[in-house]
Amino acid sequence: MKPVNNNGFKRIIRATGFSLQGLTSAWKNEAAFRQELILAMVLLPISLFTNVSFIESILMIMTLFIVLITELLNSAIEAVVDRISDEIHPLSGQAKDVASAAVFLSLALCAITWGAILINAYLL
Repeated sequence: MKPVNNNGFKRIIRATGFSLQGLTSAWKNEAAFRQELILAMVLLPISLFTNVSFIESILMIMTLFIVLITELLNSAIEAVVDRISDEIHPLSGQAKDVASAAVFLSLALCAITWGAILINAYLL
């Protein structure tokens, strides 16, 4: 379903529209994305106003985005698997489990990064 003559600035505008549709869909249909986005909205200002270096703030913010990006990819994989078939299949389960594991690892990375930076800033 490729649009005809879709290049240059027009392509960027269309791609931005599709991206916003994806974010809206994730917000409406994915509870985990909503929870993680709300958490990111709470933590983002904290990362900016804590007594840490600029680079540490960037690392804290980057890990929040990594969680959101991974959750979006997880949701996309789940949607594709569900679209293919409703039947229970080991490969479908494996795809969903691996995508879920990626979200788990991104959350762990976020927690470890935030914990290390905040412990270093306030306890050491």
